[in-house]
Amino acid sequence: MLDALFVRRWLVAAADAVDREAERLTELDSPIGDADHGSNLRRGFRAVAAVLEKEAPDTPGAVLMLAGRQLISTVGGASGPLYGTLLRRTGKDLGDAPEVDPARFAQALRTGVDAVAALGGAAPGDKTMLDALVPGIDALDNSPGSFGSFGAAREAALQGALATTPLQARKGRASYLGERSIGHQDPGATSSALLFAALAETADGIRGSREGSRD
Repeated sequence: MLDALFVRRWLVAAADAVDREAERLTELDSPIGDADHGSNLRRGFRAVAAVLEKEAPDTPGAVLMLAGRQLISTVGGASGPLYGTLLRRTGKDLGDAPEVDPARFAQALRTGVDAVAALGGAAPGDKTMLDALVPGIDALDNSPGSFGSFGAAREAALQGALATTPLQARKGRASYLGERSIGHQDPGATSSALLFAALAETADGIRGSREGSRD
């Protein structure tokens, strides 16, 4: 079961991953965006980690709602509203449940991904964060109730991000470049893949600690 502590650990792991990869995200953003994706997300997720140290919501939904609000208030450009919506809508769907199983978590995360698609008016293949989010959530749905599904989601999201390189952007700042956007990996999809990587890392840590306690 996934509780508030699990979600806090996930978001802190995501903040660490964004911090490590911030320069690379900005490099990816430079030729097709505003060259600020990494710095913006680093600022936002650092703020999320800081607020989670000060406040301790006691349900997964409340943790996600708090983190989403923090991202919206601290991240500039389109990334703040998009990532904030992802977390807030996921948290809202989870409601007040003190803990949820992986299948229920995946269902709520799907709601968050759908909200991102509606907000941005984008679909898979448009060279956006959805090109990593949708394969990731599909992989979770294909292995409902299993901690192992988080590893599958990590790989699916990564491959989705890599597959944006040959695409022409149809949404977002990169779409203004037309064919010149071809040949560049999408920074939003890349940062979205980091969220799934952090999720798998957190699940692996929990599973490992449980197996160790049984030995």
